[in-house]
Amino acid sequence: MHTTPLFGGLALFIFAPSVALGQERTWEWQSGMHPMTFMWGAGGLVMMLMMLVVWGLVIAGLVLGVRWLAGQGHTPRRDEAFEILRQRYARGEIDKQEFETRKRDLQL
Repeated sequence: MHTTPLFGGLALFIFAPSVALGQERTWEWQSGMHPMTFMWGAGGLVMMLMMLVVWGLVIAGLVLGVRWLAGQGHTPRRDEAFEILRQRYARGEIDKQEFETRKRDLQL
C-alpha cells in the first residue's frame, strides 16, 4: 500500500500552521499598533455614541411598553357635561350660539 505519502501529506497539512502560530507576534503589544488603539480616536467616539443610541432606544422601548401595558385596562373617560350639552342641542333645547358658548365654558 502507498499510505506513507498520504500520511506524510496529512501530517504536513495538519502541522504546517503550527510554525506560523509559534512565531512571536510583535504587533500585538507595541504601543502604536495595539488593536485597541482606535478606541481613543474617532472610532471610539462613534462606538460610544452608538452605544448611547442603543441604550436610549432600549430604555425608550421599555418606557413605551410599560405605558402601553398600563393603559390596556382603562376605558376612555367620558365627559358627561359635554354629552348632556350635545343631547340638549340635538333635541333643539338650545341654539348653536348657546351651544358654542357653553362648549367654550367647558373648555373643550
